[in-house]
Amino acid sequence: MNNLRHYLAAILAFSLWGTFSLVLKPLHSYASSDILFYRVFSCALIMSLVSILFKREKLKQNLNYFKSISQKEKRKTIIVNVGSSILLTANWFSFIYVMNHVNVRATSVAYLVCPIITTILAYFILKDKLTKLQWLSVFLSFLGCLLLSYTSLSDMFYSSIIGFTYAMYLICQTQNKQFDKFLVLNFHMIIAALILLPFFPSYSGPIPAEFKFYFFVEIIAVMYTIIPLLLNLFALSGIASSKVGMILNINPIIAFILASTVYNEPLNPIQIVSYALIFVAVIVFNGKEIFRLKTEKL
Repeated sequence: MNNLRHYLAAILAFSLWGTFSLVLKPLHSYASSDILFYRVFSCALIMSLVSILFKREKLKQNLNYFKSISQKEKRKTIIVNVGSSILLTANWFSFIYVMNHVNVRATSVAYLVCPIITTILAYFILKDKLTKLQWLSVFLSFLGCLLLSYTSLSDMFYSSIIGFTYAMYLICQTQNKQFDKFLVLNFHMIIAALILLPFFPSYSGPIPAEFKFYFFVEIIAVMYTIIPLLLNLFALSGIASSKVGMILNINPIIAFILASTVYNEPLNPIQIVSYALIFVAVIVFNGKEIFRLKTEKL
């Protein structure tokens, strides 16, 4: 399978995000807004230093390419990438707001709703082709989400906002194939940092004094932001947004397993059935590629 690396990149990215709680739980005593501020600022600083020290040649090539394209393409590129930065920032802000002021379950459901939204948006905006089996998987995933959120329509509303912002971010990234992935993500982080900067004086707490805070924030910045997003961009350069969107379901499934095994959160039959349906949906959606890979190995 020619695009096996792209599938593995998507699987690794969302598997990493699924274990996010392992590094976030140790920071539970800190405000979510502080974690967000330092996470984004750290990412922007680290990536900018790497770009200046090691990516100068690539930066020149990308700037020369940008200068060579038409005014229309330049305008489109700027809109797509500034828009991507705004979507990413909105996704993180909405995630924190819902977690702090609504409930944790709504944030979990958000990344189950996101693949459905991504798949449908990719079908209408990018004209991704879907088979009948893939539409069936979308239906199974949607059914699983409904079961998880049936007790509260408001949860589904908030989850949809979080899911929509990240789904649109994924769709936008399909337009960046001509540019270096690291530099594209660096640009997004710089814009996100500039968006957050005016809010920092009013919404941040006292400057953290504990080493533990900075240790885990840097792990979050590198292992749970920069690396997964780069893997995400690489995956999108080789496989359709709808497929990347469905693989995203791995994230909440792993989070669900950790919640029940590591943090001993109670389970109920509806949750088990819901996640089982979503897991089956991922297999069905990518069944053709999985079967082809097995055939090639034989």
